[in-house]
Parts: sequence; structure tokens; C-alpha cells
Amino acid sequence: MNQTSKPSQPINNPAPVMLVTGGAKRIGAAIVRAAHDQGYRVIVHCHHSKQEAIALADALNNARPDSAVVVPADLTVVDNSEVLHEFTQNIMQAFGQLDVLVHNASRFYPSPLGSINHAQWDELFLTNAKAPLLISQALYPYLRSQRGCIISLLDIHAHNKPFKNYAIYNMAKAAHRMMVQSLALDMAPDVRVNGVAPGVNILPETDSDQALDPQQQKSIIDTIPMQRIGNPAEIAHSVLYLAQASYVTGEIIAVDGGRSLTLAGGQA
Repeated sequence: MNQTSKPSQPINNPAPVMLVTGGAKRIGAAIVRAAHDQGYRVIVHCHHSKQEAIALADALNNARPDSAVVVPADLTVVDNSEVLHEFTQNIMQAFGQLDVLVHNASRFYPSPLGSINHAQWDELFLTNAKAPLLISQALYPYLRSQRGCIISLLDIHAHNKPFKNYAIYNMAKAAHRMMVQSLALDMAPDVRVNGVAPGVNILPETDSDQALDPQQQKSIIDTIPMQRIGNPAEIAHSVLYLAQASYVTGEIIAVDGGRSLTLAGGQA
């Protein structure tokens, strides 16, 4: 968990600090850039995408010196209290404060009935439920001292409209959704906790096992009232709104182009 791109003057800067887990690419990187554009100092957590995270932090530091730090870690840090403490200290040493924690890191893949196994359960629940809860708990004292907030990236399928063949993912995201609502009560009034539930706001990478062919993409767009795929910047916009909405807690905003209005469930 070596810290990289550490600023030379990490304290005595009044700008708020945001940590984004899984912040190196895609939606996470869009949130990092949007926050940075609004004057935040940013901590980019990553695991496998360390080079992308460093490149992102370097670009942000070139635009505004001493404004971005990378903290790499496997989310299994939550399984060991001493390692989790070290991870927490690495985060707090970056800038000496934390105002916003964004849970974006997630794994997403099918677990068809008949092939479900312990490894899938452990990985999907780790990234989508267990790690967000235990990281929130570990960072709660620091967020409380700043009257800060937590924002979780969820899924419109986490509430009553599950993906077919994604039982474990659906269950884990549903647990994460309940975490948002539970912590909103447990951390009030000092820390606000909210969520953003994307619909189809970014397509799977074309070289991944989740890639969609043009016909699949068209069939999805046909179910979206706004008749287009969303984009990461639209998720980032909602995250930044919740970061500043001082009287909003326990809420989950769907950013899905209206898809949840027409979705019957069972569709990917």
C-alpha cells in the first residue's frame, strides 16, 4: 500500500478532500476529474489500475500542484484490522483531512444458477458490500470531524428489478443500498450518507467478457425513455450535488434516463 504522487505540502490547505475508491478509470475517474474541477483535493484509490491512477493524478497535479494523491490497495485490506488501519492512515496522511468518501470500486459479472461458488460470493460481496461498510466505519471519525459525507455508487437493479443470472451481484448491491440507508441513521447528524444508482451510464469495455454487440446496445437504448446511453460525467454531476447538499441524507438518486420507469427486471 505504498502511497504515490504525494504532495509536498499536504496540510494547511482549506480545499475539501474527496476519496474515490476505484477512481482510476471510467466513472471513478470522471468523479475525480469533476471534483478536482470544483476545487477539491482528490485521493485516487486503485488496485489493478495503478498506472492509470498515477497518470490521472499527475495530470491533475500539473493543472493544480499538490492536489491529487494515489493510494493503491486491494480491498481485502478490510479483512485484517491492522492492514485496514494502515490503509486508513495512508489516506489521512495524504492531506490531513477527509470530507467526502465515494464508494465506486465494484466487481460486476454473472453468477448463473448451477455455477455459483464461494469465490464469486466472496469477491462480489467484498467489493459491493463488505468493503464499503468497513471502510466507512474506519473513516467515520475523520469524516465526522469535517461534517463530511459518504456517497455510494449503487445500481437501479439493486431494488426490486434484479439482473437475470446475476444473483450474487444483485444481492450484494442490495446490501450496499441498505448500508446507505442504515448509515444515514447511524452517522446522523454528523455525516450524511447518500447513493447514486446508475442505469446504463457506461458500456462495458469492448475487450471485456461483458462487452455488448450493436444489437444488444440498440435493444437497451430502446428501453430508455431518454433514448441514449448515459455518460460518466452525468454520474459525477450527481455525486458532486450530493457532496454539497447539506440537508440531504439517506437518499438514492437514480441517474438512468428514466429506464427504471420502464424496466420490468430480468434485463441486463
